[in-house]
Amino acid sequence: MRIGQMALVATIALCLLVAPLAADAQQEARVWRIGLMHVGLDHPPRSVETFREALKALGYAEGKNVRLDFRNLADEGAARAAAREFVHDRVDVIVAFENQTARAAKVATSEIPVVFVHVTDPVADGLVNSLARPGGNLTGFAGLGDVPAKRLQLFKELVPRLHRVVVLIDPRDPVMRRMLGEVETAGAALQLQLVVREVSHETDIEGLFRSLKRGEVDGAFVASPNLYSKFSSVILRLASERRIPLASHWKGMVEQGALFSYGGNLESVGGDAALYVDKILKGVKPADLPVQEMSRFELVINMKTAKTLGLAIPQSFLIRADAVIR
Repeated sequence: MRIGQMALVATIALCLLVAPLAADAQQEARVWRIGLMHVGLDHPPRSVETFREALKALGYAEGKNVRLDFRNLADEGAARAAAREFVHDRVDVIVAFENQTARAAKVATSEIPVVFVHVTDPVADGLVNSLARPGGNLTGFAGLGDVPAKRLQLFKELVPRLHRVVVLIDPRDPVMRRMLGEVETAGAALQLQLVVREVSHETDIEGLFRSLKRGEVDGAFVASPNLYSKFSSVILRLASERRIPLASHWKGMVEQGALFSYGGNLESVGGDAALYVDKILKGVKPADLPVQEMSRFELVINMKTAKTLGLAIPQSFLIRADAVIR
């Protein structure tokens, strides 16, 4: 009997020892699944790479303890389909880059945590209740770094002859009206004549630029985030072919030939998003993570483009620039 009791005690002790080890092993073997999505086939968001690098620095190794499923999509309809797939696959977190994917994620799930990046105004657009207290399952980073009034002011300063500006808008973009209002107010103050044109597809944009006569406009300006994300390369190519100065919202387009950009430092936000994802995977609820607003802005100028356009950039302007591409 005593031997039986000793065997029982030994068995229980062994179980108590093995259980936490098994639990630790299970925890170590966990592979987190993160779904990432962005609308814009002609360019991935710059912040994706900084997001990956920051995750790695936090101890997440792709193929070992984390799997990233990145979707670069054509439009908001494709984003809704991708969001439904992420929900079906029960990913642990969804990272939504820009307005269209954030809206798609909002519709697709009220349970899976969503971290949005580069959205314009999450409160006005109904993504969260407030910046300080998001509520629900969404949080992230507000601001595409989009300050259209300031960008238009810099445009006028950089191009003294600027008088008529073609403004591209997508009538189906929910953010467009708010953005256009800021542009129109700034344009009136700067005594600019704004030529507002509605475009929704690549063929619309091509038709618009073909219809512009030589010298009809002095510059091009985009007032719809949807158009930024979906057709930035197309707009840049067409503006360059017709030697029309183009104002942009991000450094990447200036590197490709736009005259200048003024907006948020989009790359840096990727690291911030990785920190939020890490906190969520460790148990923090999105509702307890306040939405952060864009605080790092940069002015970038392309001197090659300026020379091609016959523009003399004042030294005072160059001193203010965060980067000058020569």
